[in-house]
Amino acid sequence: MTVDRDQVLRTAAALLSRKSTATMDEVARAAGIGRATLHRHFAGRDALVRALENHGIEQFEAALDAARLDEGPAPDALRRLIAEVEPAAGLLAFLVTENQLFEGDQMNEGWARLDARVSALFRRGQEQGDFRIDLTPAWLTEALYGLIGTCAWAVQVGRVAANDFQYMIVELLLGGARRSGEK
Repeated sequence: MTVDRDQVLRTAAALLSRKSTATMDEVARAAGIGRATLHRHFAGRDALVRALENHGIEQFEAALDAARLDEGPAPDALRRLIAEVEPAAGLLAFLVTENQLFEGDQMNEGWARLDARVSALFRRGQEQGDFRIDLTPAWLTEALYGLIGTCAWAVQVGRVAANDFQYMIVELLLGGARRSGEK
C-alpha cells in the first residue's frame, strides 16, 4: 500500500488542531496507517510537526500564487486568496493556533515570505484607498490568519457551514478593514 504523505499530513493537522496532545499512535490511526509506517515517514513528533510547517508554507505559497494578489483591486485579490486557501485551511488552522509547537529561536524564512506577501496586499489596499490606514498591514495579516484558522475550526466542528467559509471571512475582515467616511 502506498502512503499518500500529503493526506497523512492533512489528517495529522486535522487531528492535532482538535487535540494538540495527540500521540503518534493516534495520528497513525487517524491516517489509517500503522505506527511503524508513520515513523518511517516521520521519525517522531518533532519531525511530523516540522513537516506540517513546511507543507503548510508550501500550500499557502501556492494559494498566494494562484490568487494573483497584484491583479485588480485589493479587496478582489483578498477574496481570491481566501478562496484559494480554503482547501488548506485545516492545516493553516493547526499552524496558526499551535505555532508554539514549532517556533524556535528564529522564525522560519518561509513564514517571513508569506507575511511579506500578504502585508503587501493590505498595504496596496491602503494606498488605493480600499482599506483603513489606522490598522497596520501586519495586524491585518495576523487578523486574516486568525480568521482562516478560526473559521476552519468552526467548519470542522459543525458550527459554520462549509459553504460559508469564504463569505464569513471576507465579510468580517473587509467589513472591519474597509475605509469608511464615518467613525
